[in-house]
Amino acid sequence: MNNSTTKKLSVFYTIWIGQLVSLFGTAMTRFAVIVWAYQQTNTVMTLGWLGFFGYVPYILTSPIAGVLIDRWDRRKILIITDGLAGFITIFMLIQFLTGNLAIWHLFLAEGLTSVLEAFQIPAFNASITLLVNKKDYTRANSLFSIANDAAKIFAPIFGGLLLSMSNLSTIFAVDIVTFLIAMLTLLFIRIPQLKSRQLSHLSISGWWNENSEAARFIKDRKGLLAILLVYLNINFFAALTYFCILPALILARTGGDQFALGTVQGFLGIGGLIGGIILAIWGGPKKKVYGFLFATGASFLFGDFLFATGQNIIIWSIGAFVSTIFIPLINSNSLAIWQLKVPPDMQGRVFALRSMGQTAVMPIGFLLGGWLADNVFEPLFKQPSPFFNWFSPIVGSGPGAGMGFMFLITCLFGFLTAIVGFASSAVRNIESDLPDFDFSEPIVNPISSD
Repeated sequence: MNNSTTKKLSVFYTIWIGQLVSLFGTAMTRFAVIVWAYQQTNTVMTLGWLGFFGYVPYILTSPIAGVLIDRWDRRKILIITDGLAGFITIFMLIQFLTGNLAIWHLFLAEGLTSVLEAFQIPAFNASITLLVNKKDYTRANSLFSIANDAAKIFAPIFGGLLLSMSNLSTIFAVDIVTFLIAMLTLLFIRIPQLKSRQLSHLSISGWWNENSEAARFIKDRKGLLAILLVYLNINFFAALTYFCILPALILARTGGDQFALGTVQGFLGIGGLIGGIILAIWGGPKKKVYGFLFATGASFLFGDFLFATGQNIIIWSIGAFVSTIFIPLINSNSLAIWQLKVPPDMQGRVFALRSMGQTAVMPIGFLLGGWLADNVFEPLFKQPSPFFNWFSPIVGSGPGAGMGFMFLITCLFGFLTAIVGFASSAVRNIESDLPDFDFSEPIVNPISSD
């Protein structure tokens, strides 16, 4: 390993450590906010609206963010977004301490945070290709999954502990400290930039032409477009149940037991953490698309089925573990394919449009999930009917049974999404049909220049 490669990996790991700390604070805050919001309103729709405001601004901002990511220093983008996210948490802390915190403040904070994530996530993903060798993209992506899932494990535990000993103000304060740590790690590193994107190949005719170029790039490569559509379906079904109603299902079936919710969310993190560690050691399958599709089918088939049928903390915890152990394989392999097929000087815009496309239906999933739970399926399982008689032996009865039935639906359709992906030659053959990018672009501020 030469000196330049060593320095690049050092930068990557520095960024990764900072993001690990930041993700912990964010996950702890989101856990506490979900509990607080559900306790204030006792409706699933509140969680649906939180998800809605967490994605709509992200989707709308992505085309603007992608162009700027390709123009600007990606390190500065990460620093600025971390700093602004810290100010949002400070605002929440002030509202809580003055007794003015309301549900609409949570919606506002989620919306503003999602705008920042529209810059932060594609900027981080695009930076990986400039810091890591091609053969290690899946492994590098899995490390980010490890950070995310480690936060899922410890954030609910510490969040629940701090809530029992204190209140939301302590959670917000810890979150602010984690943002500061993440910013400090970024101040002392440097991420390479592509000279061509800074200078000669920039479009001067505006945002529309810049994004049109990226959109045509995806459209002209049927494999990328097809895998984008597969992921869109994954995210829709995940938003409908996994992201939207899972906390409400656990709280409804346990009479509001925060410990049960924290335990299940902890196992969500444990599954993802173990899956990420396995993938980081292994490096992933040679045929990345097969790993992506197999993991998708397995996660929905086993995880969602156990959430649907389980009625105690043990079954839910097993379901959480089984569901998320496959998620690093889904995310890391899918992202690695894009990183291999998209030239680095276009990755900011293409990754932003990819994120926008993949998440476009998630706000609908959140709102539809909350509405269906409150107004359709929960009422259906409160009184005897032919529908009740058919499905109550599978999903039970009483509070939470209707949400369990919704998981049964996503179990089926999520699994079918993977089957359709395998049946599509554009998806199945994407790695052989599309060439990898030719990394021959000149670099501004290369890391080895010091």
